[in-house]
Amino acid sequence: MDLRAELLKSIWYAFTALDVEKSGKVSKSQLKVLSHNLYTVLCIPHDPVALEEHFRDDDDGPVSSQGYMPYLNKYILDKVEEGTFVKENFDELCWTLTAKKNYKPDRNGNSVVSHQDAFRLWCLFNFLSEDKYPLVMVPDEVEYLLKKICTAMNVELNSCELDDYLSQEPQGQGGLTVWQFLDMVNSGRFLRGIEQEAVSMAVEEVYQEVIEDGYLWKKGQLRRNWSERWFMLKPSVLSYYMSEERKEKKGSIALDKHCCVEVLPDRDGKRCMFCVKTSSRTYEMSASDTRQRQEWTLAIQTAIRLQAEGKKSLHKDLKQKRREQREQREQRKAAKEEETQRLKQLQEEKERKLQELELLKEAQRQAEILLQEEEQRRRQQHEEMQRTLEIQLREAEQARASMQAEMVLKEAEAERQRKRILELEDMQERLQEALQQEVKARQDEEAVRYAQARLLAEEEEKLKQLMKLKEEQEEYIIKTQREKQVLKQEMENKNKCLEEAQKQLEEVRVNRQRVDQDVMAAQRKLRQASTNVKHWNVQMNRLMHPIGPGDKRTNVSGGVFAGYQPLLSRRDSSLK
Repeated sequence: MDLRAELLKSIWYAFTALDVEKSGKVSKSQLKVLSHNLYTVLCIPHDPVALEEHFRDDDDGPVSSQGYMPYLNKYILDKVEEGTFVKENFDELCWTLTAKKNYKPDRNGNSVVSHQDAFRLWCLFNFLSEDKYPLVMVPDEVEYLLKKICTAMNVELNSCELDDYLSQEPQGQGGLTVWQFLDMVNSGRFLRGIEQEAVSMAVEEVYQEVIEDGYLWKKGQLRRNWSERWFMLKPSVLSYYMSEERKEKKGSIALDKHCCVEVLPDRDGKRCMFCVKTSSRTYEMSASDTRQRQEWTLAIQTAIRLQAEGKKSLHKDLKQKRREQREQREQRKAAKEEETQRLKQLQEEKERKLQELELLKEAQRQAEILLQEEEQRRRQQHEEMQRTLEIQLREAEQARASMQAEMVLKEAEAERQRKRILELEDMQERLQEALQQEVKARQDEEAVRYAQARLLAEEEEKLKQLMKLKEEQEEYIIKTQREKQVLKQEMENKNKCLEEAQKQLEEVRVNRQRVDQDVMAAQRKLRQASTNVKHWNVQMNRLMHPIGPGDKRTNVSGGVFAGYQPLLSRRDSSLK
């Protein structure tokens, strides 16, 4: 966060404090006083003409924050220069305005933190809060700040109790405002049994660590005497002042990638010594204790590293890293939820496919029932045809008996005709056998064609399922490349199903070839039966023309065959 963003946070508190009616607007007279005070604490030359011109009394009424921003940016924030003013004085001005309205400590004096500590916590809150308005501090940063304070007091923070407290707050999960945070600290819920003085020292220590300033002893270059100075660390410079008011600057140490920090042994009555070496000079300093020396050496080394990397501040860098870690956790959480939703969809898809499979099985059972009914119907038709043939055979037997009765009167001619009748009966049996073979061949052909059609339908269905499985597998491979290890088992199952489908397809193809062969064999049989029928028809036609021995025999023959010709015609029509 740059200087402008830091200043805007504090100014936002001052502006909202002047908004008594909470309408988002402040009167021009109050904004005029606020701007004049900002000129003073930020050490900016006053511009009375612009101030009077912008905030002159007219009928426009109060000014909103958006209406105040152009003047604030142009005449104040654009003119601010870092290092020309005391940031703490600026923060105290904004804190004074906002604390009168919003900060409500315990009137009985039982507050855990003093007014000055509340101001420092307010500054730390502004530093760690999110860069959006209204300003809030997320639970992770709240826990981080409380842990820093507890660590400074050698006390362990109860994280579970903090989580319970944040879950009870209506807006605790989204973040706390500074006044909620101060109320939480003043409640003593997390600092039980700790004196106010210890809390004050811890808050001051954390404040100085984050703000990066504090007292050190420094050895002079000419007089070589030791003087206590107030040091302020920035990524590019280490400045030191006469006192913490920072009114009189005594000097500065430019920090770059060529600088280094070394720990020195105790000497000249000074302890916890260290030095900062630059390309032109070595600065010797002494801390109050070993811990402070370690903090300062680490902070200066970090500032040198951040300066080389082009960054602003260690704590700002750490804050940015924590924010990136929170965003990564949220992204992982969102990805996990998305993965859970996707797995749920896959489960639903699997259940839907199982239902479709059950429907297919039910359809298959219905088809088998229909096939059985069709087979039964064909069997009944065959039985009816057989009964018809038996009736016709009985009629033929009756005709044969009548014919034999006539042949008794004409034995001479009947002997020859009897032989011919025997031949005709033998031919009839052969024709009947050929007819049965033809009927059977036709039935076999119909059965084979029906089986072939069913196999073709099954093959087409299997091909559709195979193509669908392949498409689904390709989609799953594209979508789940990053989750390959998680869905590996599922892909193996898909591959097994695919292999089984391929095996079934191969079996269907083999069955289809077998059925094709059966169809060809049935067709050959049918052709053979047709050939036999034609042959026997030719033979029977020859037998239908008897030999005439003479005129008398012709008359006799004509009388004999007069009753025989209709019988042969009926038999021929029945055979056809």
